[in-house]
Amino acid sequence: MVDRHSVRKYQVRPIEKEKVEQLQALINECNQAGNLHIQLVLNEPKAFSTGLFSYGKFTGVTNYIAMICNKGDDTTLGYYGEKIVLTAQAMGLNTCWVALTFSKQKDQYEILPGEKLICVIALGYGLNQGVAHPQKKGIEHYCKTPGEMPEWFRRGMEAVLLAPTAINQQKFEFQLIDSNHVRAITRPTILNPYPKIDLGIAKFHFELGAGSDNFTWAD
Repeated sequence: MVDRHSVRKYQVRPIEKEKVEQLQALINECNQAGNLHIQLVLNEPKAFSTGLFSYGKFTGVTNYIAMICNKGDDTTLGYYGEKIVLTAQAMGLNTCWVALTFSKQKDQYEILPGEKLICVIALGYGLNQGVAHPQKKGIEHYCKTPGEMPEWFRRGMEAVLLAPTAINQQKFEFQLIDSNHVRAITRPTILNPYPKIDLGIAKFHFELGAGSDNFTWAD
């Protein structure tokens, strides 16, 4: 079964050296491809030890990925961040995108001039596999097509609906411009402070589902 879920409770268990090396190699590739500054932070419990946050409470988190980029590159950060997340999941690890409910630890990562820490991704071995988020609306709510929806586009949208989003809001729209050009945009939102991160995550899911050979992104 394919579900949308994130893990917030983790075991006190180190990540194996070979998995750390694989993740670091992928992070290096993503940083180079997207001109990003994503950083892996290990054995650091302070970011999630505060009791100030009650919503979405985390326990046992000692490893996370600091999601850092130049200002304005949020969509690219979301895209490559989700690539790292799905790779970690395939390696048997659990993850969760975290936007607000953590304490910044500036001595654990480097932020260069012009850059910003947007969020982090909790990482490790979960106590469970999380809780699935119900999907309330169908594919058609999140896309527009000029005629009958191609099968590859439908597969892409099915993958999009599995993408994690801030406060479970899917404020994006995928538009089929012609036979093989797709535009992805954010929809207006008040409560969600990270719509472009969500859009980047959703775009990565769309590519996985639709197949990158079937379409080209439109501006």
